[in-house]
Amino acid sequence: MKKNRITSFQLCLVAMAVGINVAGSQLALVLRLPIYLDSIGTIFAGAVLGPWLGLLPNLLSGIIMGMTTDIYSLYFAPAGMVTGFMAGLVWKRRLAGRMKVSMRGRLWLSALMVSIPGTMFSALICAAVFGGVTSSGSMVLVQLLARTPLGMTVSIFLVQVVTDYLDRAISMFLVAQLLAAVPVSLKEKWRGGAGYGSAR
Repeated sequence: MKKNRITSFQLCLVAMAVGINVAGSQLALVLRLPIYLDSIGTIFAGAVLGPWLGLLPNLLSGIIMGMTTDIYSLYFAPAGMVTGFMAGLVWKRRLAGRMKVSMRGRLWLSALMVSIPGTMFSALICAAVFGGVTSSGSMVLVQLLARTPLGMTVSIFLVQVVTDYLDRAISMFLVAQLLAAVPVSLKEKWRGGAGYGSAR
């Protein structure tokens, strides 16, 4: 029973992950990037703490940004939570635990596994709730494609697939580099001594 308790180190990591998400999101908004950078902290938390605690950072950062700077973030929080859960599963099964710096091999496969479920959620939210118009820089691409025979719904899905995948691949690469630099002893404290898999 004690193993399931959330430790102070884990709470600090979740808080740090929320801060990383907010900072990345604001950078993407200011620069009008076609990617989001709001899942780096979420993937980091999922990789270290596992799938269930990986749900928390995007929920909290979505609430914070939704009430302060970007209302769209609140609506897309469920998609980010799915991303955190999937990142936790991928790392737990050691599919991404030994990713190479070169971004080849399993990184690309792992990014695909992490991005697809969240992409389905975000595409549905974007189409059903916002009609393809959000604060993201990728919405420029959606508006351009929507004027073609593809139509709005297909355009949203195609753009989400490409931009989500690129965003998750970049985020997972950054997380892999960060985890490679973190001492093993600190990782174990973050995990509460649970050592469920390798995040080196």
